[in-house]
Amino acid sequence: MIKILKIFMKKREKVAESQIIKFKNIKLDIKVRIMKATETVIISQEELSIDELVSIARFDAPIVISNESKNIMKHSRDLIDSFVSEKKIVYGVTTGVGDNSKTKIKTDESKDLQKNLIRSHASGVGNPLEKELVKAVMVMMIKNLSLGYSGISLTTVEALVNLVNLNIIPKVPREGSPGYLIYQSHIALVLIGEGEAYFQGELLDGETALKKGGLSPISLDEKEGLSLINGSVDMTAIGAIAVYDAINILKTSDVVSAVSFEALKGTYYAFDNRIGDVKPHKGVKATLSNLNKLLSDSEIAEKYKDFRTQDALSIRAIPQVHGACKDTLNYVKQVIEIEMNSATDNPLIFFTDSDSISSANCHGESVAMALDFLAISLSEIANISERRIFRLLSTQYSELPPFLVEDSGVNSGYMIPQYVAATLVSDNKRYSQPSVVDSIPTAAGQEDHISMGTSAALKLLKIIINTQRILGIELMCGCQGLDFLRPLRSSSSLEFIYATVRSYVPQLSEDRILYNDIEEMEMMIKKETIVNQIESKLGQLVIG
Repeated sequence: MIKILKIFMKKREKVAESQIIKFKNIKLDIKVRIMKATETVIISQEELSIDELVSIARFDAPIVISNESKNIMKHSRDLIDSFVSEKKIVYGVTTGVGDNSKTKIKTDESKDLQKNLIRSHASGVGNPLEKELVKAVMVMMIKNLSLGYSGISLTTVEALVNLVNLNIIPKVPREGSPGYLIYQSHIALVLIGEGEAYFQGELLDGETALKKGGLSPISLDEKEGLSLINGSVDMTAIGAIAVYDAINILKTSDVVSAVSFEALKGTYYAFDNRIGDVKPHKGVKATLSNLNKLLSDSEIAEKYKDFRTQDALSIRAIPQVHGACKDTLNYVKQVIEIEMNSATDNPLIFFTDSDSISSANCHGESVAMALDFLAISLSEIANISERRIFRLLSTQYSELPPFLVEDSGVNSGYMIPQYVAATLVSDNKRYSQPSVVDSIPTAAGQEDHISMGTSAALKLLKIIINTQRILGIELMCGCQGLDFLRPLRSSSSLEFIYATVRSYVPQLSEDRILYNDIEEMEMMIKKETIVNQIESKLGQLVIG
């Protein structure tokens, strides 16, 4: 009886401890979100960062336009007005667009052209784009236009700022954009009181949404409709959100793989820093640094350091595979940040030279290629993660109970989550096929080569979701593996992660419904809980 009472009390203490950890996790997540949402972001001539964009789009930080940018936009607009009065031939101002650029537009028809451009180009199809992505596109429109190379009026750009700050989010169909034009057109419809928008959780017609937010529709002058729908802002905005989430994934993957390394009794000699000295890719060195910090003071790692001569590549090559993916991420991050702060309208207005140039800065080749590359990178993170899951569940490799559960004849344990991971990995392989090489002519041949950058961005988002889920399954299995190595302890930092996981997902002693556990793990990763927790203990994990 006394023994039973002690076991009962121990279980109560464990539950209480897990609830405290879960409460701390929630508080930490809320604190991080508040920090990201409190400061106003100034849209200026200085560079806008990915973190700033995410703080606006995901965490609702407010924005303002700098006085310098306002003055530059005014000068640029004055030049457009002079072009109109002089009847100068300027693409999209005094001519039609696309193959209609050979058609001259009368002065009294130019304003009609701008409204017609928005209406005709708002031709997207499919389910609505997520609100944070629409908001990100709006922010990139504001940044692009405020550089002063578009000739758009300050009033029009400030109308966009109002939509962002009031969270009036246009309904934007997800499919049909080859790289520009369509998303922005659905956004611009709301500015003129048309289309549809979400306001305070309700989907309304554009004019009603504006009215409820205390706003009125705007009228567009020459070139403004064209400027609103032009540029590479949609693929760049989605790409920036993807890069932010990819950073979280790359950091998380190091943590998750370290847990699996422990559960599989890995030998840490393969993580010796000298390895990185003789193969000095930045990503390899960064991964080695992270792994050694994560495994420091581990009883398990010390006990099993000589257990095998060498581990399988899914364990031994973590620095090389994760490292290559980090190098890819850093390249893509650089491309996205350059594009975020570039002028991608057409034509471009150079007010200091009183000139306009019709160019192809609206072509998104750099972004499309980069996003396709990042898709391959994250698919590799998912690939190697699934291989570690497979080893954890296969007793011939792990020397742990089959499928990580006692009495595996009656119980299937984590058998089927590996099926899920394998399926998602297979899907990722299809999504990793590049979009950028699948260019197809549009606009009667005037736009005979397009980047398909938005398609690249959208399939990348699918890979991100799948990879978060796969890493969640791996972490769930890795923690279960640690349970079978008790009383040995992992490192203090990984034990903290173990306790965090257990505060959401209990140990699997017999079969239960698992989809809720998988979803909990996915959310922990998606909401940055794992990275926030580990960095609160160890400081910043590095990505190169």
